[in-house]
Amino acid sequence: MNQEKHYNTLTEYYQNKLNRKVAKIALNANFTCPNRDGTKGFGGCTYCSKMGSGDTAGNPLHSIKEQYFEMKGIITKKWPNALFVPYLQAYSNTYAPLEKLKELYEGILELDKENIAELAIATRPDCFTKELYEYLEILNQKIPLSIELGLQSSNEATAQKINRCCTNKEFINCVKELKQRNIKVVAHIINGLPNETEADMLQTIDFINSLDIDGIKIHSLLLLKDTVLFEQYQKEPFPILSLEEYVSITVKQIARLKPSILIHRLAADGIKEDIILPKWPLKKLVVMNEIDKLMRKLNIYQGDDFN
Repeated sequence: MNQEKHYNTLTEYYQNKLNRKVAKIALNANFTCPNRDGTKGFGGCTYCSKMGSGDTAGNPLHSIKEQYFEMKGIITKKWPNALFVPYLQAYSNTYAPLEKLKELYEGILELDKENIAELAIATRPDCFTKELYEYLEILNQKIPLSIELGLQSSNEATAQKINRCCTNKEFINCVKELKQRNIKVVAHIINGLPNETEADMLQTIDFINSLDIDGIKIHSLLLLKDTVLFEQYQKEPFPILSLEEYVSITVKQIARLKPSILIHRLAADGIKEDIILPKWPLKKLVVMNEIDKLMRKLNIYQGDDFN
């Protein structure tokens, strides 16, 4: 942990481990989700975009190979010696027959063997089978895996409101299965979900601390056009966090967060034209700088309030 960032960053972790710049390449493999296709529900999580939260991922009309090398070409102009983490971002990337998943994952790794440092897979805790866990254990011995799981909130009432269609128990069980196999787990949470209090958001950190979690992504709620949540907001508005509120809550969460957990993200990404409210997340660097400034001002470090 350095003096500029009072928390453990993914960038610093990679620099210490590999002594190289490591960049993620977000990919869209055109999956779906069990609460979109009717298995558990329809419409997906209410906040989720039409791109399945993969708005900044590659173009699904292009092959995975095309997506990967297009982005690699852009990145290497800035960091010629970078290593890469292909990141299956959009929708639920373990929600398919095992043979299809094997073909996808191993095909990605074959694209650029010498330069791929890790494979990151975003998914839901209810999109695993025993056979998939066993396969991932074997794959993890060949290349480090990072499984990113959507939690959003530990408040089960909130989970129902946002149509998560997945319980805390399912999340806990999935984490245990993955960690028994030494696979890294990253939890996604959202601050500012409908009618959540600061206490709710801090409780979500306590929930994460109670599990063997390796990393966390925190971001603010974005009201996006063409989402169920925006339609609900138009009918029955709820409070939207200001930048100052988001920064204050996030700093408290970091202080409460287990010191060993890596922070992967502290600000939201989205397509500018799709963001209805709030507008301040568009200035991502400002958000991150304000968090850093408040932590330095108050002399707060990650884990100061971890119990």
